[in-house]
Amino acid sequence: MENAKNINKLTRVVLGLAIVLCMIATVVVISHWGNRTKPVTTTPECKSVVAVENGDTLSKILMAQGLKHGDVEKIAAELKKKAGITTLRAKRDRFEFLRNSDNAPVNKIVMIPSPWRQIELTCDDNGKWHCDTVDVERDIHAVYRSGKIKDGDSFYLAGQRAGIPAGVLADVYDLLAFEMDFERDVRAGQHFSVLYEENYSNGAKVDNGHVLAVSFDALRGNVKMYRFKKSDGTIGYYDENGNGAIKSLKRTPINNAKVTSSFSTKRHHPVLGFTRAHKGVDFRAPTGTPIPAAGAGRVIARSFNRGHGNFVRIRHNGTFETLYAHMSKFAKGVNVGTTVRQGQIIGYAGSTGLATGPHLHYEVIKNGTHVNPLTVKLPAISNLDNNQKQKFIEYRKILDSGIEQLANNPKWFIQL
Repeated sequence: MENAKNINKLTRVVLGLAIVLCMIATVVVISHWGNRTKPVTTTPECKSVVAVENGDTLSKILMAQGLKHGDVEKIAAELKKKAGITTLRAKRDRFEFLRNSDNAPVNKIVMIPSPWRQIELTCDDNGKWHCDTVDVERDIHAVYRSGKIKDGDSFYLAGQRAGIPAGVLADVYDLLAFEMDFERDVRAGQHFSVLYEENYSNGAKVDNGHVLAVSFDALRGNVKMYRFKKSDGTIGYYDENGNGAIKSLKRTPINNAKVTSSFSTKRHHPVLGFTRAHKGVDFRAPTGTPIPAAGAGRVIARSFNRGHGNFVRIRHNGTFETLYAHMSKFAKGVNVGTTVRQGQIIGYAGSTGLATGPHLHYEVIKNGTHVNPLTVKLPAISNLDNNQKQKFIEYRKILDSGIEQLANNPKWFIQL
């Protein structure tokens, strides 16, 4: 906080403008409309805390606190109906039991399934239990981290050295995978930066939030993405000009996988021994590596043939299809006709068919013709209309000004 106080007048003006724009088009969801949002301030005379352990059940925990079987059934029904909770999670969920004194019966139960959500259960004079969901207020800091690729670096290694948390790096991978291949596009000397959220409660950091902005000096030019909330409440990532940054397909389904064989019209086949077209890209992956769908679509083939081995083919729209070959096995529930979402696991890497070792063979078919997954121009899922685009541009300029201030003062943060 001491560093935050040192922010100069220009920074305060920038942040003030950002707050105004956030009322129009916020990139960070900081309000929970329709829900009761407040920090928990209850200070009971007597409170006992029970963490859920392996083998615990709701009945076991509640009856150990002196509640009767009838109360347990009512509480279980309320948790299911009002909070959607049907099971307990060991090492994650915990309960707080409140009493007026040590020997008094429980008059309030607080279930805590996450740092940001609490379930309050109270019993009225008629013995009826009531369930209320409370969203815990977050103190959100936007922090900036940047780095440079060194000789022999992977992006992940460089990101760790820059102080970017692993979970945030995984999100950045997912975003940038729409525009670049981390095996072929990462070179020494490239710069990158990330603006992301850190969530605090009572002055202590609890976890990390969303990626707000990312920049990477890729081989095909600087890639920038910004998180933006539209007037209708939907949130997406957009480039500098307000065009959709999230494409309909990923170039590399498996993050950080090494390319072992590129797309080519003429390639010496390692098994057959003669030259023929290689209509996809091969990614090195140990047997059993999960293979996610590169985009949302419908499975139109799930079969085996001599060349591809176990393979899945997905139709994404009237233009694009993708194919995933040499799988060791298919994912459960993935059959012909199954609708899959982007990132859903459809199978596992292997070496079935004509393959010299475990890998993923990935093809992209555009209008019936095979194209290079690493270079084909991919359509965006959604773009902004002219009105929303103008609001985005205004917001982006102010966010860029804030990023510039943080870049010059890496210990500062923006409080959202």
